[in-house]
Amino acid sequence: MADYIKACNVIDLPSGNMKSFLISGKHITLAHVEENFFAVDDICTHAQCSLGSNGTLDSTTIICGCHGASFDVSTGKVLTPPATEDLRSYLVKVDGQSVLVLLS
Repeated sequence: MADYIKACNVIDLPSGNMKSFLISGKHITLAHVEENFFAVDDICTHAQCSLGSNGTLDSTTIICGCHGASFDVSTGKVLTPPATEDLRSYLVKVDGQSVLVLLS
């Protein structure tokens, strides 16, 4: 059974922002949208660009800074090309002031 792993503290990621994290060897983008946190793979499935470092967050949409592909941050689903493959999404929970991600 896999365990949740701490990514950051709630205060480290203000609402409306996203950031890349290396968690147990995986590059993850964590996004804070209103009261919710979401985690998806950090690397765009189209051009291998870091979404958390080069992309932008517009509500629940991540837009890749390299070629403009967009993804739903809550599900990882592709919203616009040139990407055709979804991102993997991960379960996230807040425990006190810690943001935890389940990688399996």
